[in-house]
Amino acid sequence: MPPAITPSRTERLSRPQKVAEAIKQWVMENGWQPGDRLPSEAELIHRFGMAKGTIREAVRILEAQGLVKSRTGPGGGVFVHQVSEGRATALLGNYFYFQQLSIDDLYQIREALEPELAASLAGKLTEDQLAALESVMECYAEPAGNAEEEREQHIASLRFHALLAEMSDNRLLRFLIRFTANMLADVTVSRKLYARPNRELWASGRDYQSRLVGALRNGDGPAARQILHEHMRGAHRLMRLQEVELNKRFLPEIDII
Repeated sequence: MPPAITPSRTERLSRPQKVAEAIKQWVMENGWQPGDRLPSEAELIHRFGMAKGTIREAVRILEAQGLVKSRTGPGGGVFVHQVSEGRATALLGNYFYFQQLSIDDLYQIREALEPELAASLAGKLTEDQLAALESVMECYAEPAGNAEEEREQHIASLRFHALLAEMSDNRLLRFLIRFTANMLADVTVSRKLYARPNRELWASGRDYQSRLVGALRNGDGPAARQILHEHMRGAHRLMRLQEVELNKRFLPEIDII
């Protein structure tokens, strides 16, 4: 949901942007859902007292934001549209593209959120859900033998955490954890942090995840929280060391005179 519009912010918006914000508010007030058709262009012109060009530009703004979708032909019109998680993740990822996020930045978020997620899910997951988590772990049952396997295993281990988040009823928590996992995967691949297989990272991560599934199955919330807290702190330390070691390998040699 976009931030509330303060008077100062509204004053800076163009006329079509103000109309777009007003339409969004109108949709919320009426409880319209994805798939519901907006009133006709003529009705929008009458309701908002704006010229046709302004209304059309406002609709284009909403369409660019992914909040409405236009369809032509019989039964066509402008319809309320739900932004998919994939699109929201891609757009937010684009925002951070030039922000140079660090391993520390990402793990600060993970250490704060994921232990609480684990505690909230203890004793609430079905055997099918627990089996799905264990199935992901089979992707890295053995340590990686080369850099490519290391990359695949690291991405799979992050998929474990994204899947766990998907099982939460808290939509915001679910999105934030899955987004952070995606960003960490992107950072790992783009900076080639998998270039040197790390057996300690593999062994500790798999052990923590195995213990976590056990605590979740037993309904032990405090244990699940503590296990994932230790897992995040340990992974943070090892990933930071991996980054430092890799940076050393690519530093230019300096002749000492």
